[in-house]
Amino acid sequence: MYRKKDKNQLSIYNFILPFSGTLHADNRWVKMADIMPWDLIEEIYAKSFSEERADGRPPISARIAFGALYIKENENTTDERTVEHIAENPYMQLFLGLEEYRPEPLFDASMMTWFRKRFSAEDISKINEELYRRMHPQEDKPPEEDPPEDNNNNKGTMVLDATVGPADIRYPTDLSLLNECRENTENMIDMLWEHSSRKGHKTAYSRVKAQKEYLSIQKQRNPRKKARKQATGLQLSYVEKNLETLDKLFNEINNDVFRDRDYVRLTTIREVAAQQRYHFENPTLSIPNRIVNLRQPHVRPIVRGKAGAAVEFGQKMAFSVVDGFTFIDEQRWNNFSEGLTLQASAEKYRQRHGVYPTAILADKTYRNRDNLAFCKTHGIRLSGPRLGRPKITELEADKEQAYIDSCSRNIVESRNGIIKRRYGLSRIMATLPHTALTEAAMNVLVMNVAHLCRVLLRLLKSRLIPFNMHSALVLQR
Repeated sequence: MYRKKDKNQLSIYNFILPFSGTLHADNRWVKMADIMPWDLIEEIYAKSFSEERADGRPPISARIAFGALYIKENENTTDERTVEHIAENPYMQLFLGLEEYRPEPLFDASMMTWFRKRFSAEDISKINEELYRRMHPQEDKPPEEDPPEDNNNNKGTMVLDATVGPADIRYPTDLSLLNECRENTENMIDMLWEHSSRKGHKTAYSRVKAQKEYLSIQKQRNPRKKARKQATGLQLSYVEKNLETLDKLFNEINNDVFRDRDYVRLTTIREVAAQQRYHFENPTLSIPNRIVNLRQPHVRPIVRGKAGAAVEFGQKMAFSVVDGFTFIDEQRWNNFSEGLTLQASAEKYRQRHGVYPTAILADKTYRNRDNLAFCKTHGIRLSGPRLGRPKITELEADKEQAYIDSCSRNIVESRNGIIKRRYGLSRIMATLPHTALTEAAMNVLVMNVAHLCRVLLRLLKSRLIPFNMHSALVLQR
């Protein structure tokens, strides 16, 4: 059972240090602690615990759990290094809600995975929405059920784009994937063989020969297509023979020898073998839900057509940027057309502001007939040229507006670059499907908090806010 902590923010002057002095109010962690909606975070975290039992060891507080995830993504480091940073930095410990400095680690690094399980990607999106609501308190009103037909109340601009958060896997090929399946099934046979009464050779082929056949092709920089296909067929036949051997062993011994994760891996290998056999016999046909990695079977190839990588392997996300604030409107492992998310993004904008945006800036992918009709109905200007052949009589004002829109769209490209280079979206290290989604959503949240801190700093420098007033009071007024 989870017990909620005191929601009041600890004063930096009451934080006990092992040495003389006090913490500085201008530190970034002090400012970010003022900004965070800890009440909402506590409420979300408490729902993930059972209310049936009140005994047992009390869980780690919501502030420490969420704060540790935030520190990891903000510093773009590993789970182990995050625990070390927290133990070394009193400002981080203040951010986590501690009342005095503690030099020992607060928890084991393995707990970071459980923290990610407690906060889903949807929960992180709720926290992100709450931060934006506090940033714009005057816009906190419900949307109009029947908006006026003239659409004069539309306001604001929304920028749309999509990107991929690549998973931490090697570039997959059919040959390397089947070789990994062969090695895994060989280890499974070794595990079960000692519990059976079978004698003789464990596999129906020579393992040394199979490894040499794989390396003879893998070491070549540009192997011939025929040789590569022949090697793939051999590895596939070895995997299928091993699966037959495993079925015979399962009929003879107790299934308790295998662990749950071994069964999951074996199920994945069976599916990979079926997919590869279908692709080997039908090379011109695509494979739906194609598995490209045994450790992360949920990862799918996302065809992007970019200059650096034509295909990326990870989760695809549809972004919308409003007032410099980034939102995840769609987040999936399977590929999807970002053009189909425009109407849902516009509706979410209406939920936040009460009205539709005046303009939506997006690339040509979003300019389909359904989206154009939707924007025309609600008085939204969708950027880009009209459908069909360009007219000779096209006005210079339209060309100028198209150029301005293309320049304004740079903000979403900038956000994509920042979140990948600075906050680690270029390689998601979490391996579970739900924790990887949470890590990507946390990257967006951390980037938004940094943007919010810059906005408050500009207000302070312009003397629109008294210098000695905390940023949290500004957000909550």
